[in-house]
Amino acid sequence: MGGGLVEAANAERVQGRSLVMSRQGIVASEHPLASQAGAQVLAAGGHAVDAAIAANAMMGVVAPMTCGIGGDLFALVYEAKSGRLCGLNASGWSPGELTIEYLEGRGLTNMPQRGIHSVTVPGAVEGWHQLAKRFGRLNLGRLLGPAIRCAEEGFPVTELVAGYWGGSVRLLEGDPAASATFLPGGRAPRVGEIFRNPDLGWSYRQIARGGRAAYYRGAIARRLLACVRAHGGTLTAADLDDYRAEWVEPIATTYRGWTVYEIPPNGQGIAALMMLNLMEQYPLGEWGAQASRSLHVMIEAKKLAYADLLRYVADPSRSRVPVAGMLAKDYARERARLIDLERAHGQVEPGLPPEAGSDTTYLCAVDAEGNLVSLIQSNYAGFGSGLVAAGTGFGLQNRGGLFTLERGHPNVLAGRKRPLHTIIPGMLMRDRVRIAFGIMGGWNQAQAHAQFVANVVDHGLNLQAALEAPRFTKMTFPGCDVEVESRFPADLREGLRALGHDLRIGAPFDQSMGGGQAVGRDDAAGVNYGASDPRKDGAAIPEPISLR
Repeated sequence: MGGGLVEAANAERVQGRSLVMSRQGIVASEHPLASQAGAQVLAAGGHAVDAAIAANAMMGVVAPMTCGIGGDLFALVYEAKSGRLCGLNASGWSPGELTIEYLEGRGLTNMPQRGIHSVTVPGAVEGWHQLAKRFGRLNLGRLLGPAIRCAEEGFPVTELVAGYWGGSVRLLEGDPAASATFLPGGRAPRVGEIFRNPDLGWSYRQIARGGRAAYYRGAIARRLLACVRAHGGTLTAADLDDYRAEWVEPIATTYRGWTVYEIPPNGQGIAALMMLNLMEQYPLGEWGAQASRSLHVMIEAKKLAYADLLRYVADPSRSRVPVAGMLAKDYARERARLIDLERAHGQVEPGLPPEAGSDTTYLCAVDAEGNLVSLIQSNYAGFGSGLVAAGTGFGLQNRGGLFTLERGHPNVLAGRKRPLHTIIPGMLMRDRVRIAFGIMGGWNQAQAHAQFVANVVDHGLNLQAALEAPRFTKMTFPGCDVEVESRFPADLREGLRALGHDLRIGAPFDQSMGGGQAVGRDDAAGVNYGASDPRKDGAAIPEPISLR
């Protein structure tokens, strides 16, 4: 029953916690307070989109190194009433005056990874605006209320967040405003300590009253531009005010009877779909999840898909991205022949698709009507650029670091251009079952998406077990290096070594594998499901049932 949402009743238990099930809505995020904020919004009559915005705002308070209103956003929204799936690309563009020539004139030969020249226009608030305008039922003041309270009154810092925070001290010390905001008393807050961010509370209050205008041309914009001037950046008032998010048609592939959806380029979601097309050429379900050749095929598929990702994916409004060709099944069959079942490849080259027509937070929500939201939002690296506009309470992203300065490359830096993006929300559907899912973590994301889908489709795991299952990650592009969690059995690890893989054995639930969330809807039963990855501090929390 459930078609990928629940496991058979007599199956051996392979997960540490149970699925959350409810006839009401469910919100799954990386922090219980964020999930709770979203669940409360559902109980107040909010749409799943309202819940996602509330949870996202709270994540910006409680995990400021991973996300916030200084970063970008992507979302997939399934509308139950119409049966339509739509995508939102709220990734920001580069400053209009930031060019290769400008950086070269300042002695730079590579794209800066931190600092003011890595900052692109933050898209998150514009993303909230577009989502709320199209689907929302509650006003922004109601949605941001729980986050404002936590920012102003404080919250206890959780275990994993404290670790991330402590690892960013040196970066934060490099900017007085960042240090003043995020290093109270000159240090990172420890586990269980109360952290307050009244400046972020101020920013949220401006947005609650003035909407996107407060951010892109009002009081917040003025503070952002003062920061840009102080650091010698090129971002202008027009760059902020002119920016708009875009509604996009999701891209998709089929995988053994399921349809998997991702946001189109400039995101890396296409690599997850390409991996699945390659994996489909092999009987992974027959081989089993704990077989070395199953993992070998997935790792080799990752190399092939990512070679094309790095070569072709860019801002489609500025470069031709051969999406249809990259997703063609014939192209996948051709590329799959390059997978040697007896040996790992250290170097693969991008193919020729046929012509045809770090740090991030992921969250998802489903409401009682069956509307689903898959939302991902990020600063890119921890605390982004390392810069904070004084008085705003949030870090500015460093998404510009993903541009290249290689002239002629599709992803080359240019003014008002979106860079190649790592963050991707996912959706998986078959018959009357729909699953919103995502797994954060830089270049880990597309390969983690493909593994999650294989866990559900090939290996019959429910959502919680599919998130908990051991994963691999290969954050590099060339080479035979790959990291696997220690929960993979020893014979599987030895089998991979025998095939030429250079293994690094990670922790049982290793942070480099990213953390995921998932919610699902079984329309036939009228039941919603939620799952949360133990690699994060989060939880899947159901909508409270009202008292009569």
